[in-house]
Amino acid sequence: MTSGIASVVTTMNDGGSAETGMWASEGLAECMHLGGSDRVPSRCFMQMGGTALRMPFADLESELEELLPLRNGIQQSIRNQALILGQLVACNRLHEVEERLARWLLMLQDRVQEDVLLITQEFLAEMLGSRRTTVTLAAGALQRIGLIEYQRGRVHILDRERLVSAACECYPVIKKLSNGLPALPQPL
Repeated sequence: MTSGIASVVTTMNDGGSAETGMWASEGLAECMHLGGSDRVPSRCFMQMGGTALRMPFADLESELEELLPLRNGIQQSIRNQALILGQLVACNRLHEVEERLARWLLMLQDRVQEDVLLITQEFLAEMLGSRRTTVTLAAGALQRIGLIEYQRGRVHILDRERLVSAACECYPVIKKLSNGLPALPQPL
């Protein structure tokens, strides 16, 4: 991807789902599919429209064997995505929804570089693996202390510094991993 935001979501048999990855131009969305022919139990969709470079999957697999810089960049992306996934699993299990919401909003803002985020309550609930009512309560708590302004389909980050303090310990870990991804080689 060269712009926009993609989310990787894992869905359970009962229909419940949670975000297991968020990508922008720092990595290769859906790079886990390059690990073999087994079906990956997740889906990737554009959260915010953008642009991307595209090539047939078979060509990419072939080029991986030929181009060492491409292979190294993709392998690094896979490693970092796996580390981020592990952090998100622990985060979703161990941290309160207000902390996770703060972390998620910061991750999104890091990628779009805007203070106003156009996202629905339903979408936030899916990304956090929570109920809409839970997200409403969490957003209300962050709004009451002046960190965000939350209205229908719109979150305005008012105080980023304090929002960072309200986020769980996972945010700086994920930010460091995301920033550590090397740029993939540009197409010839």
